[in-house]
Amino acid sequence: MVATYPEGFMRIVFNPTAGGARRPALERALAALRGAGLHPELLATEAPGHAEVLARAARPGEIVVAAGGDGTIAEVAAGIAGSGAVLGILPLGTANVLAREVGLPLDPVAAAAALAAGPEVRLHAGLARGASGTRLFVQMVGAGFDAAVVHALPLTLKRRLGRGAYVLQSLRETIRHRFAPIRVQADDDPPFEAASAIVTKGRLYAGPFTVAPGADPARPGFTLVTFDHGGAPAALLAGAALPLGLIPRLPGVRLRRVARVTLDGEGVPAQADGDAAGFLPLTITALPAPIPLRLGFGARGTLAAPARVPA
Repeated sequence: MVATYPEGFMRIVFNPTAGGARRPALERALAALRGAGLHPELLATEAPGHAEVLARAARPGEIVVAAGGDGTIAEVAAGIAGSGAVLGILPLGTANVLAREVGLPLDPVAAAAALAAGPEVRLHAGLARGASGTRLFVQMVGAGFDAAVVHALPLTLKRRLGRGAYVLQSLRETIRHRFAPIRVQADDDPPFEAASAIVTKGRLYAGPFTVAPGADPARPGFTLVTFDHGGAPAALLAGAALPLGLIPRLPGVRLRRVARVTLDGEGVPAQADGDAAGFLPLTITALPAPIPLRLGFGARGTLAAPARVPA
């Protein structure tokens, strides 16, 4: 028998570990959705990769909501890619970079209101191909120092301190990270070496901090951010510049628009949307077709997305 669903049916894929104890916020969001006449079905993930499996059951036109952080959003997006289903976001993670990027409210009730009514935009995601397989990402891939922080960060510390855990782990990695050289091949340009690299869809990094002004996840292509200088002094300088929005102005930092990037380096770790993503080499390309993303209207009836995001 083919399953039938009521009008306004919506799957909510929830990562119970994202950002710590977020169940009360989720319950408030669910109550707001029901109050708007929607029918949310809650599906809890049990392991890494499970959100993608749960999202694969979606039908064309159905809204599948990622309730968690950027890693959960990426898994849900991978599950619905090419299906005609629509991605929604309830930002319940630690940094919520993509939600901030597209202007969604971080309050769970206001975010739920944004899911209750259009419009939709086209999210141009990326693919990172490596020895361990292909991974979809919605915001960024990093290689080098920031990925070393993600690889070594204890989950218990992340749950307890939130974004502060990344600051503490960054200080630890400043002392012990070896900054092995990364070979960067961008489009058809000559290859070059960097100490660290970030391939980003959007302008934001680690929450509200700008690293790539002008970048837009609703636009094809990537911004490649490379750091020429490694070592503890450069890492500390970057850490101080990040909250001030000064990363693009640092000496040895280069930004360029690219369509394809290959990163290679012996033993260099990688991260995708804040989750460990194995080691280099990685080849980064665009997802063949964009994913519909529901933005909607905020709690006061104003458009949640900034005007720069095209419909």
